[in-house]
Amino acid sequence: MSASPPAAVGIDLGTTYSVVATLDADGRPVTLVNSEGDLITPSAVLFDGSLTVVGKEALKALATDAPNVALSAKRDLGERTYRQPIDGHRYPPEAIQAWILHKLQQDASRRIGPFSKVVITVPAYFDEVRRKATQDAGYMAGLEVLDIINEPTAAAVAFGFHRGYLTGGGDSLRPHKILVYDLGGGTFDVTVMEIEGGNFTTLATDGDVRLGGLDWDQRLVDLVAEEFLSRHGVDPRQDASAAGRLWRDCEDAKRTLTARAKTQIAYDFQGLPLRMEVTREKFADMTRDLLDRTRFTVNQTLQAAGLTWKDLDRVLLVGGSTRMPMVRDMLRELSGREPDSSISADEAVAHGAALHASLLLRSGEAEQHGSFRIKNVNSHSLGVVAIDRATGRPRNAVLIPRNTALPVAARRIFKTQRVNQKNILVQIVEGESASPEDCSPLGKCVVRDLPANLPAQTPIEVRFAYGENGRLQVQVRVAGSQTTLSHEIARENSLTLEQLEIWRKYIQGTSALPQESEYELADED
Repeated sequence: MSASPPAAVGIDLGTTYSVVATLDADGRPVTLVNSEGDLITPSAVLFDGSLTVVGKEALKALATDAPNVALSAKRDLGERTYRQPIDGHRYPPEAIQAWILHKLQQDASRRIGPFSKVVITVPAYFDEVRRKATQDAGYMAGLEVLDIINEPTAAAVAFGFHRGYLTGGGDSLRPHKILVYDLGGGTFDVTVMEIEGGNFTTLATDGDVRLGGLDWDQRLVDLVAEEFLSRHGVDPRQDASAAGRLWRDCEDAKRTLTARAKTQIAYDFQGLPLRMEVTREKFADMTRDLLDRTRFTVNQTLQAAGLTWKDLDRVLLVGGSTRMPMVRDMLRELSGREPDSSISADEAVAHGAALHASLLLRSGEAEQHGSFRIKNVNSHSLGVVAIDRATGRPRNAVLIPRNTALPVAARRIFKTQRVNQKNILVQIVEGESASPEDCSPLGKCVVRDLPANLPAQTPIEVRFAYGENGRLQVQVRVAGSQTTLSHEIARENSLTLEQLEIWRKYIQGTSALPQESEYELADED
């Protein structure tokens, strides 16, 4: 009797809330409730002495123990450490993400049994460093990350499943062009896709990894705090726990304004009361610039895809922040049609990830539940910093322009600068500017011990291999040498293998808190 196949698990690792999904016996995606009985888990971590608490209780602790609560660590991925010390320690943001993943795995295992293989979603606009950090978080949590899939793409797959496209149902054979507007708690993505049967092809993508519902919340926090300061001469934002409680009150008010035209925010601090009314119209007006940022990105992405609004079949809403009426109003005005919210704004991304996990795990066996193929594009141009011979200045020599279909391999020939040059420094950057200073440094690799007596201007071939999951491999070949040197990029802010092991053991509870010298490794150059 053959062993049953492993469960297909997809995880939407969100900035503010996370979701786990799997497939039921009929191959339909379902959300797994957590140990508290909820479909979504707050992406919050409380460090309470030697105890680490994740989820709802960590979020509640904002009102009393805010300095020891880590929130929205997803926004800090790619940095060496989380934005602020917690209990005197500097945590790598991917370690905080790993605690969240560990909680999600433990809770889901109670429902479906032990598992380790997962697909994790990331914003389409995440760069390679953030994708690598997400994979590292999975490793530290004890998971085997089968793949990283873009959140809008996962949502489109879930949409395609519910429309019957994966099994040839409905009008799936006709190409459908959709725009996925994904506004979550901390990040924003726009992706234009073409769906034809089980083929999901990304035409263009753009976004902002520092724009989301948190920014709308902050506007309300600042409104109330400024009014409190004006009336009472005290700023509650100066007290971490008071600010945490105010943020939760304002987040609740934001949700109320989705259902009602106005709400009352009642708040007290140091025995001083404040009660103020906020209308939906005022909230929309004070956050108009945030919405306009998404409007600009939407138009740019549509233009990059070579389409107009009339070319689209639908506009798909994803992410909890799309429930705000102002979002629907703007997209209705732009597109001339009613935005589609037929799939769950909170659950769709995890559902699509679970479907993708099923495809990876079951191969041909997945045909019974519907087969599909994903074709993505890169969200950032990838280049090498090189010296322009005409000006003597460093320039971004682009090898792979943004919105190039993946996977892709690209090559470019450079030259050595000096006679008998011994080493080559290949600096990788992401960005659209010709100036490296205006791009994001991705990492570097060094080719050492070049052949002796190389003349100046010896050709050097640099080749990029960029995978569908947004991960990059670099190869460098020196003319006159038969050896091709393959390099994994030395990322500026990534943890070493040794550090990953230290955190993996600690997060899974198999070792004590690392010693301080080890604990601070993430800060060392």
